[in-house]
Amino acid sequence: MAKRRRLVVGNWKMYGRLTSGLVLARELADKIAAKKPLNFDIAVCPPATLTWPVSEAIMGSPLLLGAQDCHHATHGAYTGDVSAAMFADLGCRYVILGHSERRLAHQETNELISKKVAAAQLAGLTTIVCVGETEEQRTSAKTVEVIEQQLRASLPEKNQIAQLVVAYEPVWAIGSGQQPEIKDIESVHQTIRKALGAAGEAVQVIYGGSVTPQNAGSILENQEVDGVLVGSASINGDGFWAIAEKCR
Repeated sequence: MAKRRRLVVGNWKMYGRLTSGLVLARELADKIAAKKPLNFDIAVCPPATLTWPVSEAIMGSPLLLGAQDCHHATHGAYTGDVSAAMFADLGCRYVILGHSERRLAHQETNELISKKVAAAQLAGLTTIVCVGETEEQRTSAKTVEVIEQQLRASLPEKNQIAQLVVAYEPVWAIGSGQQPEIKDIESVHQTIRKALGAAGEAVQVIYGGSVTPQNAGSILENQEVDGVLVGSASINGDGFWAIAEKCR
């Protein structure tokens, strides 16, 4: 089987205003332009308010665009929500779904995430589906059970493997500065591939959770890790690019 292409995704979360967001996007586009052709893909997922301005700023660049979430319906009376097709209209190629911050703060269930995945894939977006265990589940040795259950229930019956990326984000590591041992990351990624069945070897499985320029190299050296989903470190252009350059 051909080697899976690496993927680096920056999740800006609820950071960035118009001026700072455009400066960051253009800075990254310039860094990429100086290094292309790239042997990996790189994307940013800005807040919804910046999607269109960033799309225009990076037009013609290898830097790809993603959304941080989407609604499960194609349209309707859903005040304040944005559909996957709307994000696709703005130039998005990816969408993050099932992030632990959405699962916890917005009480998103696996079933809801499954509906969102189906809607996003129908709109042509590649879905970055996040799974991960809490500290309590980890200490109770339930990581494998939790990951398998989340993955199984968060994917629709007609899931399109070609439009799927799975991100392993241990909840206890996000924004905490903590990180699993590399062998533990490798083990969970293998669990994810096994849970996906015959298609597992073709799916990009990436890691997220306090990824920094200092630890990205050791994470990306592992052949089970196809890339990283970067949170706070992605809103610093130099830092995010330093992480991306660890891809080989």
